[in-house]
Amino acid sequence: MRSSFDTTINVLDGLLEFERATGGSADVRAARRAGEEYLLERHLFRRKTTGEVAVPAYLEFAFPYYWHYDGLRALDYFRWSGADPDPRMAEPWRSCVQAAARRPVAARPHPSGRVYFDLEDVGTPSRWNTLRALRVLEWWDATA
Repeated sequence: MRSSFDTTINVLDGLLEFERATGGSADVRAARRAGEEYLLERHLFRRKTTGEVAVPAYLEFAFPYYWHYDGLRALDYFRWSGADPDPRMAEPWRSCVQAAARRPVAARPHPSGRVYFDLEDVGTPSRWNTLRALRVLEWWDATA
């Protein structure tokens, strides 16, 4: 069975919240671990077969991210899940999050239907992406 980065991260978010709300079960934990391993085997953004970047947009950050995937969202998921940093996260962490912490990341919202108000101006520094990146850096430094 094939999966995708986009659907995997959405399912992982849901499984984690379900576990926190209900205590989960062995089956839920196993499903979540399998999804996490899917992302880790691909170093969070690479094709497993070739090692190429799967989708260049995975190296850009958007907020709100809606259902879309990117490397920062994956790292923030692992932080939120309580996982320890894994060596397979190192490349996206260095290439994406470290850069984001040194300077604010420009806002790049997804065109996802009607928007009633803009959270940030496109092309301007993103408070939300920078906040997420700084949280990931704090997690990485505290646990790595």
